[in-house]
Amino acid sequence: MDGLRALIAAGATAVCCVVCAIWAFRSPSSSPPKKHIPSRCCGCASCGCHANTTFSSASGEMAVGGEMNKAPAPAPATTGASMMEQLVPEITTHALSYLDCTSLCRLSMTNSAMRRAANDDGAWKALYHKDFTAEQDTITPPNGWKAYYAATKAIMNVNAEFYNIIREGSLPAMSHFWLNSDYVKCVHATGELFTGYNAVMNSWGLLFNWGQEGGQGTDFQLRDVGARVLADVAWVNMKVHVDVDPGPFHVTNVYEFRNGRWYMVHHHSSLMADPAPHNLFG
Repeated sequence: MDGLRALIAAGATAVCCVVCAIWAFRSPSSSPPKKHIPSRCCGCASCGCHANTTFSSASGEMAVGGEMNKAPAPAPATTGASMMEQLVPEITTHALSYLDCTSLCRLSMTNSAMRRAANDDGAWKALYHKDFTAEQDTITPPNGWKAYYAATKAIMNVNAEFYNIIREGSLPAMSHFWLNSDYVKCVHATGELFTGYNAVMNSWGLLFNWGQEGGQGTDFQLRDVGARVLADVAWVNMKVHVDVDPGPFHVTNVYEFRNGRWYMVHHHSSLMADPAPHNLFG
């Protein structure tokens, strides 16, 4: 009986050893790692196409032609942000001055370094002088040159809309464009002054009707446009060349910011006088 028990125990031990050996043989961790063969190599042993193929080892070494060589450490890439940080502020401002408003805003959304560079007050001042005028070089905008550039661009767009309304001859659009107040004023090129909202609208109605009856389409060319923007008041000076009149006009438009938008409150147009003679008393 004792011999039978010993035989059974020996058999069970042998079965366990066989099972453990099979499990260890089939385990992925015990299998040797396979080399990765690129798609350009057929993988056969006869053609030798993988003899000169480069393989990467787990230790970071490179096997070239059967020899193991250390892979060269990659050179640290120099990003645009780090290059910009290495420039002196004057050079950075000069480089950014070649960008337009849209490009400068897009640049500020790339990363923190570009945001600091693109929001530089000097860059926006240079862009303002390039796009608008250099007459206001000595002023210091309370909210910075970027905000002042945006405000000036907005009032320029409003002023251009005013002349688009005149081209279209739309009295409803003109009525919406002016501030409905008793202190608004309008002086047309004839020299006649109109005061108050109703009187100003009547004057534009007469002007548009004259254009329709005469069958003449009015077109304008705006030149030497300059703007000055304060908190809630802005004015624009320019020379206006009209195709139906003999000479250019000096024009001043004044706007007031109300309820989230700009309204016209004053328009003055006068024909440019002929140059004075050299001898005023001759």
